[in-house]
Amino acid sequence: MDPAPNEPDGGAMQGDHEQRLTELESRIAFQEHALNELSDALAAARDEEARNALLLHRALEELRQLRLALSSGPVTGDPSNEPPPPHY
Repeated sequence: MDPAPNEPDGGAMQGDHEQRLTELESRIAFQEHALNELSDALAAARDEEARNALLLHRALEELRQLRLALSSGPVTGDPSNEPPPPHY
């Protein structure tokens, strides 16, 4: 049987248990906070990856269209067929 809290050993053991419980609660709170931060960072990374995949897909499609346009159109060296440069 444990000593009563008002006895010398009982009070010290109860204080030790309370200190350990407080420390464990503090660790759990820290770990929950860290887990939430990691979860948010992972969600942001997934969003960024999805945006990058979309941009890459669009760039590849534009490149395909440019290649198709270049391969289907006649290639001429006549500068009179070219539009004027943008600074004119």
